[in-house]
Amino acid sequence: MAARTIGSLPVANVQALAETCNGFNDKIPERYIRTEARSEEVVTGHGSTLAIPIIDLNKLLDSQSSEEECVKLVSACQNWGFFQLTNHGVPDEVIENMMNDVPEFFRQPLEAKKAYSQLPNSLEGYGQSFVVSDIQKLDWCDRFFLHVRPVESRDLRFWPTNPASFRHSVDVYSSEVAKLSYCLLEFMAKGMGAEPASLLGMFEGQPQGMRMNYYPPCWQADQVLGLSPHSDACGLTLLLQKRDVQGLQVKRDGKWFAVEALDGALIVNVGDTLEILSNGKFRSPEHRAVIHQNKERISVATFHQHCQDLIVGPLPEFVKGDKVRYRSTSYQDFLTQYLKAKLDGKNHLEKLKL
Repeated sequence: MAARTIGSLPVANVQALAETCNGFNDKIPERYIRTEARSEEVVTGHGSTLAIPIIDLNKLLDSQSSEEECVKLVSACQNWGFFQLTNHGVPDEVIENMMNDVPEFFRQPLEAKKAYSQLPNSLEGYGQSFVVSDIQKLDWCDRFFLHVRPVESRDLRFWPTNPASFRHSVDVYSSEVAKLSYCLLEFMAKGMGAEPASLLGMFEGQPQGMRMNYYPPCWQADQVLGLSPHSDACGLTLLLQKRDVQGLQVKRDGKWFAVEALDGALIVNVGDTLEILSNGKFRSPEHRAVIHQNKERISVATFHQHCQDLIVGPLPEFVKGDKVRYRSTSYQDFLTQYLKAKLDGKNHLEKLKL
């Protein structure tokens, strides 16, 4: 798997760095200063809340409302590639356990977390990602990445035993969101008039990765970025975060829209490979994370990928008389280029367009 053969250069622990330079007289290191963080237009408040689509899974599953909600789902995937999913069916207890154990892991002393540090040429474990040079700008964030499914892909060296419930919480949550992703993919295909089995067959039982993000507060929050603008190299991403601290933004028509996460909702976005498979019918959105001035933010992104040996190209069901809009490429080559691109927006995907 490419994520296990391409690593990230070691950099300072941001959580520890934030503790030493979070006063008005403390200077943020130059590599974290991002002028674009405050120079681009951001739509916030009522405007962004109204704009970003909300999909109700109960309505998708109800025969009385399914067709209408499916139209909304397809529209969200075409116009935004991004939506909030309500009534998703993941039990409250499962979500609570995840959002208790992940913060608990990050609150451990640095030395305890370093026991799960990434190895050279691997992104799995505790550390950073996408750092490929000694001069590039850095994100104000620490990350912890795991290969979670299939179960046999797990490397338990990186699975913490503290908190004691961590492994169980990740196992149960990852199972729930995997089933949820398959359900959404089925409705996405149906809504486009495509055969659901053709799309589902590419993702069911295939790799699922989980990235836990810790964004420390920063007194100069408008000068740093928690996560650089990028799109995701997978098929579908499901994001879990606590509602009390926002920070996610999605780009559309040259503007950033602040995502005000609804209580209990999961945030879903289309990934690059699904954009390619759909021949551009579905949109893989550029998104980023910003920082809060005095509160930490924690999120959990779960990435659903297709078969690692697949040649990625538009599916015939999504072309149907349209011209083919993307070159086919091996997923390994695509992921290699993605990981080398330093989260450079969507330039890696633009290079595949015909």
